[in-house]
Amino acid sequence: MCGIAGILNLGAAKPIPQETLRQMILTIQHRGPDEFGIYRDPWVGLASARLSIVDLSRGQQPVGNEDGTLWIVFNGEVFNYVELRPDLEARGHQFSTNCDTEVIVHLYEEYGPECLNYLNGQFSIALWNSRDRSLFLARDRLGVRPLYYTMQGDQLIFGSEIKAILAQSGVQAEIDPEALRQVFTFWSSLSPRSIFRGIYEIPPGHYLIVRDGCSSVQQYWSLDFTEDTPRHSEEDYLDEFEHLLVDATRIRLRADVPVGAYLSGGLDSSVTSAIIRQYTHNDLDTFSIAFSDPDYDESTHQQRMAQFLGTHHQELLCTYEDIAQVFPEVIWHAETPILRTAPAPMFLLSRLVHENHYKVVLTGEGADELLAGYDIFKEMQIRRFWARNPESQLRPVLFKKLYPDIPRLSQSGAFLTAFFRQGLEKTDSPFYSHQIRWGNTARTGRFLADANGLATAQADGQENRIPLPEPFSRWSPLAKAQYLEIVTFLSPYLLSSQGDRMSMAHSVEGRYPFLDYRIVEFCNRLPARLKLRGLNEKWLLRKFAQKLVPSEIWRRTKRPYRAPIQRTFFASRNGLEYVQDLLSASAIQGTNYFNAAAVEKLVKKASRGAPLSEVDEMALVGILSTQLVDLLFVRKARYVPMKNISINLKVVDGTSLNHRSVS
Repeated sequence: MCGIAGILNLGAAKPIPQETLRQMILTIQHRGPDEFGIYRDPWVGLASARLSIVDLSRGQQPVGNEDGTLWIVFNGEVFNYVELRPDLEARGHQFSTNCDTEVIVHLYEEYGPECLNYLNGQFSIALWNSRDRSLFLARDRLGVRPLYYTMQGDQLIFGSEIKAILAQSGVQAEIDPEALRQVFTFWSSLSPRSIFRGIYEIPPGHYLIVRDGCSSVQQYWSLDFTEDTPRHSEEDYLDEFEHLLVDATRIRLRADVPVGAYLSGGLDSSVTSAIIRQYTHNDLDTFSIAFSDPDYDESTHQQRMAQFLGTHHQELLCTYEDIAQVFPEVIWHAETPILRTAPAPMFLLSRLVHENHYKVVLTGEGADELLAGYDIFKEMQIRRFWARNPESQLRPVLFKKLYPDIPRLSQSGAFLTAFFRQGLEKTDSPFYSHQIRWGNTARTGRFLADANGLATAQADGQENRIPLPEPFSRWSPLAKAQYLEIVTFLSPYLLSSQGDRMSMAHSVEGRYPFLDYRIVEFCNRLPARLKLRGLNEKWLLRKFAQKLVPSEIWRRTKRPYRAPIQRTFFASRNGLEYVQDLLSASAIQGTNYFNAAAVEKLVKKASRGAPLSEVDEMALVGILSTQLVDLLFVRKARYVPMKNISINLKVVDGTSLNHRSVS
């Protein structure tokens, strides 16, 4: 795992200062503090900060091919590199390392951009071909690892994180109002847009190639939910699922450093950890979050699983004060406004992992999207059932089964009926499954400076910016909902703000067995009944889990991971000063992103302890985090100073191909 950055001249060749590349990579040194490397020739500069996981002694980047005409800097892991290497060696390729990075170089020599179809991993790649002076930038299928770029004059500038791009003089951060509206509807901006105007991400499953000053973005992989024709028995599907998941977990244990696991107490991480213990017989250290607030705490289930599996388990107790204290640093690493505080405990958890000298953890992300674990899928099922008889008084009562632990919902049939009836009969809409959520979240947009009370209209307009693939209309209703969940929530938020950015803040690599592309493609072609049966989610996974975990774990319904908001910022002593400063009337007026009068009312309500609705809590986090983004990136207030470390810097001169190392 690493951080990468670089600059490409689009016009004439001109020297790219080594110090510029050094500063770019030092801004993301948290992604890879072990080794640093630079490649330069008259056309391009590549930089890498390495987190050493495979081939610790020889895998320093940049890595080249035999004749020094191809050079790569690489962020991530290719888990099937062991299987790919023998064929490349048989074709005459010579290796100087045992790392997965070099496999990509030789694979690109053989297949060009098509090499991506051979890779099973999570990655972002920058590969320079000096023969035809082309730069190849690529990102993994589901966007686990980030990669951003911008055009500045006659240069293309890229980096694993936006802060590396902003380290280049002349690149200024400016919040994009359109992207901000998207955050206040979908929880994140929609790919390829970032929160900053003119800075874009390589979308998941895409690559960008630049040659002769011309750039082209191409898709090499896409989600396909075309179901199998029913020819397999349920046992056949279960056997194939078990084989794939065990193998996906096994290859994600490949490392020359210890590998741990997150254990949330839910089904997904419990199964992943159980596979490690039962199928590989590895000893295992597990890590989890406990909350001082019992409304959010699942530590009883975490401890039960740790005891059952016999793992060495460590628990982080997270308080309101803990979340408030680290929230500015969370935003520094997320590089975007967010609507939840949930990333903050994940930031603290990765710090615990780092303090215990672990660089790699396996986690359970992805199972809910692939096997219909979220309530939004059940809501869609009930609403479609209800829409067939809109006057029914009994059908909306089914919603009470989804939220038995939320008294206001379970006790008020009238509230549930009114809330979920919105757009009930618009079942032909491609966005039917998500319209209520997006419309509800878009109500936070009433605080935006230009909202004018049109939050819902904004939500409707934003939907047109979600690209739908050609076969979308032929997929089942559940498949359509899953597609929307993956492209608007999993990739841009869950794997980014709550995933990669929080783990890599402390140099910890998260690995996701459920997001092995073989499992994704397998689950996407499953008959819907094997995912959501009635209101029973993740049916196939639960069947498999019966072999691995206690019944109280595999029988548990999905409990969303959340963290406290109002009490974090208005009932804690730590961090209150920055909250008051950034939410003051003068600060809100100064940035001009929000309606100052509306924000003042919200802050007063929160300050006096009046209960906030879920929408108002999300708005509060969104406003505060936007103010922090402005402070940290637009006004460039230094929040997280770069560590003063002695670096081992490998410098490759692409003109003479002389190698030298400096400190």
